[in-house]
Amino acid sequence: MTDHHAPDFATLALTERADGVIVQVRVISRGGREQIDGVGAGILRVRLTAPPVDGAANKALQRFLATVLHQPKGAITIASGAHSRQKMLLIAGLSGDQVRQRLASWQA
Repeated sequence: MTDHHAPDFATLALTERADGVIVQVRVISRGGREQIDGVGAGILRVRLTAPPVDGAANKALQRFLATVLHQPKGAITIASGAHSRQKMLLIAGLSGDQVRQRLASWQA
């Protein structure tokens, strides 16, 4: 990425549970390209090219984060906010530290 500064993923608010990690995400659809757009107020901002129509942006979000986090698509589920820009995602199979590390390595 050509950003002049990397996001501080230490400020990302995560909730660890027995079944995975809950992450708050704000989706910016029709964003020109798929990318992590930073962290604001503890919420991960993700830019997607897909429009928010017929679940296309939700599927794109799951696919993109699965790639970024090196997890299968099925490990990323929308816990709440399926019809909203702000969502709660459950990421199975990783700890909070692993999520932060993988997001940071994607940005490097």
